[in-house]
Amino acid sequence: MADYTVVENVRIGANTMLMRLSGPTDCFTAPGQFVNISIPGLTLRRPISVCDLQPGLLTIVYDIVGKGTEAMAHAEIGQKYNILPALGNGFTINPDSVNPVLFGGGVGCPPLYLLAKSLMLKGLRPAVVLGFNDKNRIIMKEMFEALGLPVYIATMDGSEGVKGYVTDAVREAGLEPDYFYACGPAPMMRALCQHYDVPGQVSLEARMACGFGICACCAIKTVNGPKGVCKNGPVFGKEEIIWE
Repeated sequence: MADYTVVENVRIGANTMLMRLSGPTDCFTAPGQFVNISIPGLTLRRPISVCDLQPGLLTIVYDIVGKGTEAMAHAEIGQKYNILPALGNGFTINPDSVNPVLFGGGVGCPPLYLLAKSLMLKGLRPAVVLGFNDKNRIIMKEMFEALGLPVYIATMDGSEGVKGYVTDAVREAGLEPDYFYACGPAPMMRALCQHYDVPGQVSLEARMACGFGICACCAIKTVNGPKGVCKNGPVFGKEEIIWE
């Protein structure tokens, strides 16, 4: 637990904000971990995935969906937040993959950014496939492109990129993933796990109260019994999850 200070808080989409905070970052061990942020005046902390890390600088991206994130959206430079950092288990890089693909859906895109940088440090060049409802909800496209990675967009209404799902964008681009990493809505990740006969990892979203495995409200069904998304995840192997 530590206090972090807001150094940037800007809108990057119709309903999406990017916030950078100064504070300790040496406690993080893997892309895909999350933080739990205490919002003044509210009881429960807000779990938010980590988008990027630099020494002493934490970047998060969040949608404005309720009182907590609404308050965060109005945070000014210099505001302090008490944060539980480096929670959960993140992505494990598969060194044997030759054609990895990153699938992001909506606000599930942020943790894939740090993962992409981590993969590149290992000499891999993943393709990035991002899915949104429409062009007004697209986020982070330029951030991934700035890394020098190929980025493919799918929108449900066809207002930008390929019309349909992320799998449609993959087919259109002729990509042949031998491994995938995904974060986004549960229906998207279920479809990816059922569609591709290759191994992969998915980062799940769940309502959380404690964020570190005490309350058990974020449990999901796995082949090894109930597992807490906050403590055992949020990243799980494709083969572990029992989809309902």
